[in-house]
Amino acid sequence: TDMPKLFTDAGGVAPFAPSASFGRGASPLARRRGSDRRTFDVHFFAMELFRSEAMQLVQLIVPAEAAHETVEELGELGLMQFKDLNAEQSAFQRNYATQVKRCDELARKLRFFREQVEKQQPEWMPLHHDDGALDMPGRTNLLGNGAGSSQRNQRWDMDDLETKLEEMEQRMLEANANNDQLRKSHAELVEMKMVMERASRFFDDARILAEENDDTAPLQTDANLPLERTDSGRPLLEGDSLQRAAMARGLGYVTGLVLQEKMLSFERVLFRATRGNMFMKQAQIEGSLVDPITGERVEKSVFVVFYAGERARAKITKICEAFDANLYPYPEDFSRQGEMNAEVNERLHELSFAIDAGQRQWEDTVSAIAGELSTWIEIVTREAAIFHILNMLSIDVTRKCLIAEGWIPADSKRLIQGALQRASQRASSPVGTVFQPLSTKEAPPTYFQTTKFTLAFQEIVDAYGVARYQEANPTVYTIITFPFLFAVMFGDVGHGLLLTLAAGALVLWERKLGSRKLNEMVSMCFSGRYVLLMMGAFSIYTGLLYNEAFSIPMAIFGGTRFVCSQPDSSLSMFDCPNATTTGLVMGDSGPYPVGVDPVWHGTQTELPFTNSMKMKMSIIMGVAQMTLGIVISFFNQRFFRDRLSMICEFVPQILFLFCLFGYLSLLIVVKWLTGSVADLYHIMIYMFLSPGNVDCAGEGPEGGPGCPENRMYAGQGAVQVLLLVLALICVPWMLVPKPYMLRKEHERHRRGGAYNELTYNEALPEYEEDGVTVVASQSGHGQVEEFDFGETFVHQMIHTIEFVLGAVSNTASYLRLWALSLAHAQLSAVFYDRILVTAMKTGSPALLIVGLFVFAMATLGVLMVMETLSAFLHALRLHWVEFQNKFYGGDGFKFMPFNFATVPGIDEAG
Repeated sequence: TDMPKLFTDAGGVAPFAPSASFGRGASPLARRRGSDRRTFDVHFFAMELFRSEAMQLVQLIVPAEAAHETVEELGELGLMQFKDLNAEQSAFQRNYATQVKRCDELARKLRFFREQVEKQQPEWMPLHHDDGALDMPGRTNLLGNGAGSSQRNQRWDMDDLETKLEEMEQRMLEANANNDQLRKSHAELVEMKMVMERASRFFDDARILAEENDDTAPLQTDANLPLERTDSGRPLLEGDSLQRAAMARGLGYVTGLVLQEKMLSFERVLFRATRGNMFMKQAQIEGSLVDPITGERVEKSVFVVFYAGERARAKITKICEAFDANLYPYPEDFSRQGEMNAEVNERLHELSFAIDAGQRQWEDTVSAIAGELSTWIEIVTREAAIFHILNMLSIDVTRKCLIAEGWIPADSKRLIQGALQRASQRASSPVGTVFQPLSTKEAPPTYFQTTKFTLAFQEIVDAYGVARYQEANPTVYTIITFPFLFAVMFGDVGHGLLLTLAAGALVLWERKLGSRKLNEMVSMCFSGRYVLLMMGAFSIYTGLLYNEAFSIPMAIFGGTRFVCSQPDSSLSMFDCPNATTTGLVMGDSGPYPVGVDPVWHGTQTELPFTNSMKMKMSIIMGVAQMTLGIVISFFNQRFFRDRLSMICEFVPQILFLFCLFGYLSLLIVVKWLTGSVADLYHIMIYMFLSPGNVDCAGEGPEGGPGCPENRMYAGQGAVQVLLLVLALICVPWMLVPKPYMLRKEHERHRRGGAYNELTYNEALPEYEEDGVTVVASQSGHGQVEEFDFGETFVHQMIHTIEFVLGAVSNTASYLRLWALSLAHAQLSAVFYDRILVTAMKTGSPALLIVGLFVFAMATLGVLMVMETLSAFLHALRLHWVEFQNKFYGGDGFKFMPFNFATVPGIDEAG
């Protein structure tokens, strides 16, 4: 059908048409909007990722004859999450249980076909398009165009497909059974041939030995005497013919094969079971044979066991069965032996031709199946998904219709209505589907529009918990803050460049890698390729600030203000002998223009300087990110019109954080700007232990100040006392007012008009929109929930204690940025100095190559793998615990629309 004009923009482009610019990770609505660049830009700058999409609960009254087509069109669109209206029924009580079982049976057959195809083509797998749909022959005719699948059943009908699969399964089962039987017969004939060859050698050796000795030597006449060897070189049965002698004395024999590894125990059990009244010859077969039972190649040995009496024969036969020995007849007549040998060879020749012909027939059948298997998997998977959804719908028998309820994005109503209209036209239904929006107090699902770039960051946040409906989404900030905090700990130009190149390769070949089966580790890295790319780029940036590449200092931004104290001006600052002893001296030039001055590297004061700088930098970053979290909580409270939380939570929380740790951050900046030597630890400790006493008054000599350097500005003591008092006031401010205000509001609702139920029943207005009947539905919910003041107060107390203690512990937790950054830099320096530099000092080319190899392996194995994982996990913890707990509820549930691109395959179906 032609696309309705309503669904095209001014340029005639459908906003929801598939676009190659969006990958498989993009959300359905984003892919549909992405076909028009102007549409995408408008929605991108509208910050749709900051809050989840507005959702609408709708009800569909679908005519029974159009139910299948309606669900199919909605599955193509992928924008509706159905509610299960038959949750109280078991799977076997639902209306479409028979059809589901039918699809399960077809899925079983398809799994069998796939196993057969993978035997012939181990690399076979269904090909996918970017939108997640299977690539299959005749896909255009089968699935239709992007607006729907009106021609889906033109090639395969379910009844025809079921008949076809039944026929192909019978053909495959017969072919497999015939091939298995032929191979088993061939293996048995090969074993029989081996038995005849080795047994013939046994008797020939005995005949030759008998001719060389006295032919008249009598056999033992007493049948009860045991048969045993007279010496190690002569067999017991000697004469002109070992076989004739055994026949003359009433002896029998059995021949067969047994696994070589079981031969010793087999012989021992035979000897004990017959009490030594047996004689056995065995010979190992060179190479391996195909076992007729298991079909595996094993090593076996041929044996001949002579016995006397039927009881001994029965025992030997049972023991052979217990050891999985294969017994084969060996004729007593010498002439018959030759005839049997010729028959075996002739049958082996015939079976070889039969096996080749059967194998060719099997391959032809499998090739024919492989050409259609993707199509069949697609059809059965879609049909199973459709009937699963139909089982969630309630049936109105009187009106011959099905009733569906589900969640849709509020701005996709016209897309849903267009799908319903196409379904009615395909089904030739005289009555259209009724589209009815519902109002409810049920919590809607959370739906964020993501692209293949933002998807990995959204999954990092969702791993902590799915956002509540329309609360602020941390992903907007995580896209920048996560790789940045990682880079603070991992900062190095060389290591960041390696990480960027690896991630860039995954991005460059994402289309090729996305269509292949990847192992778990590579698949995990591929899913987070854009996260790794951002992490690498930010690591290069922080490495430029640290001025380090593989722990080697870089002086690419100009000179330094520090010079060597030696009088020889020709000495470089890096060659100055005093650099590691007394240190360098400050010159007349300005500071290093970008980042840390590289002249600090390797000097005596390097660690004290970098430790102080990175530790203070970590505190400032932590306070800044925690402040951002509290500010986001304000936007949440403002969005939900929660003025009580704004006054009783946001205001005291931001004051408490600023009065203590915001003040500490300000002192750090002031110390950097003024060059003060004040001890900030001492200032913060005395701020609590001795408020107002800034310079340790009375602790110095003659009652003077003990630490006058800690006074950084005039009136510092009064300011600190004021900040401390404000911080203490914030604690009961967070704890007490909110529970009492909530109780007061609850009592007011109980006394006032809280119950506004409808007391009349009038016909709701309905109208026709795009061929779909739309009914404006409303429902009144005036029930007031029970209020438990004790529970509310305890909850608020826990929240207050958690924030107060968390403000301290979370600030300290950000010191991991300093610790991990220091560890990464020092570990990299150790590898460089102890491995590479040591190898270079030897002057040996061989040792230099070995040193380069060891340095490269240590860099890749320890720094690029272990350190990357460590920094990633620490950055993850900082976001989950220190940042998100300031504003993020994370107790929502994700919007899971019915979409053919995400339905489970035949392995997971059912």
